[in-house]
Amino acid sequence: MAYIEFKNITYTYPLAEKPSVSDIDIKLEKGKFYTILGANGSGKTTICNILRGFIPNFFQGKMEGEVILDGKNLEEYTLGELSSKIGYVFQNPFNQITGARDTVYGEIAYGLENFGVPVEEIKERVDRIMEITNTSYLKDKNPFELSGGQQQRVALASVLVLEPDVLIIDEPTSQLDPQETERVFDIIEKMKNMGKTILLVEHKIELVAEYSDDILVLEDGKLIRFGEKHDVLSEIELQNHGVMLPQTVILADKMRKKGLKLKEKIITSDKIVKELKHN
Repeated sequence: MAYIEFKNITYTYPLAEKPSVSDIDIKLEKGKFYTILGANGSGKTTICNILRGFIPNFFQGKMEGEVILDGKNLEEYTLGELSSKIGYVFQNPFNQITGARDTVYGEIAYGLENFGVPVEEIKERVDRIMEITNTSYLKDKNPFELSGGQQQRVALASVLVLEPDVLIIDEPTSQLDPQETERVFDIIEKMKNMGKTILLVEHKIELVAEYSDDILVLEDGKLIRFGEKHDVLSEIELQNHGVMLPQTVILADKMRKKGLKLKEKIITSDKIVKELKHN
């Protein structure tokens, strides 16, 4: 049974001449890690804003179709209910950090305080999440004095501590170096292993190939591919639709054209190395 379902969703922003997304019809399972791919302007962020309830509540515009979350129409949830069920992580951690507290510990605890969670439970949850996100050593630091990668992990922690069922993460590594990027993906994988449903927008395709379960591909607001990552990311033709494919897929395609026999649907470097050793 689908945990999240988009039923023929079409949405047009105010004053826009055409829909940002059209006829989106998808079913997402609980506890899986989905990545949305597509060129700029393809509708990725719009999908995220629809699921988090910001469309049409804040952006207005015209929306057709319906979204079902955990067996209930999204319109039936209050924004308070949605905020406890769905966590959203911004591309820029500056937009996530409130500044209401002058320490990392206080920043992460702030949301729980607003929800009236008992003090002992706050301490327990913050300590646990700081360990998971490797931010414990930063607890007494001012959030605005951290590096970009550290801020992104604090932003993640401030959302994760609320224990949402669904995580929507919009390009969290776009401003991070490779080491911090790996740390962020490691945290996301931990959340998946804890049973969270994850919807990620990300351009770092090699890591998407390694960590994701299923892939959604958007083009001009339409869903053109949806399926298991090996099926989608191994489709070389997607390069013609504004999708950057893993270098492994491109290399494997060139090798096959030169007559080398390789297994189909190889999308990660470790798999192609293993395959070449057997040739």
